[in-house]
Amino acid sequence: MGMISRFKDIMSANINALLDKCEDPAKMIDEYMRQVTEQLAEVKSETAGVMAEEKRAKRLVEENDEQIAKYDNLARKALKAGNEDDAKAFLTKKQSYVDNGIDLQKAYSIAHDNATKMREMHDKLTKDIQSLEQRRKNIKAKVAVAKTQEKINKVTGSMDSASDSMKAFERMEEKADRMLDEANSMAELNSDEEDPIEDLEAKYAGKDASVDEELEKLKKEMGL
Repeated sequence: MGMISRFKDIMSANINALLDKCEDPAKMIDEYMRQVTEQLAEVKSETAGVMAEEKRAKRLVEENDEQIAKYDNLARKALKAGNEDDAKAFLTKKQSYVDNGIDLQKAYSIAHDNATKMREMHDKLTKDIQSLEQRRKNIKAKVAVAKTQEKINKVTGSMDSASDSMKAFERMEEKADRMLDEANSMAELNSDEEDPIEDLEAKYAGKDASVDEELEKLKKEMGL
């Protein structure tokens, strides 16, 4: 099972290396899943090889058992025919297969145990990767939400800046209104300080002399 141990070490090393340089978790988890899937393919290939060895070992045991049964049957037939020497020869051949069967059975037992462990490990890794796949979806969903929140934060910052600008414009508008009010007030004060005599002079300055003569004539006619 050294290969399985090596696979687990590679998985651990890969995820740690990716986390160390992680900038975008979504991209990193995709890369990790790609590597893990490749490693699983290697495990699957190894498992298939071990299972094939188990089948081969089992087939050898079955073929050996067939030979044992064959020579046992021949020995029985020889005895029935009264040929003990032939029966002994068949039993000797049978015994060689029996002895060989002991080693074949041991080999098969080891191959069977290895295949069982490999299948269990393969199934566990497959289940683990399925779990990782779901976790990858969750991570990518979280990253998407985080990026959306970052955009909202930037827009909010821009709105705050725009709000500050609006406040600045409002202050300038208030100042402009205040300046205009002061100017109008000053104009009113200047208007109140004008000399009334000057107004009268302006009123009568342009009178024609003939009008004064006409006025005197009219007064005489009226006895005034």
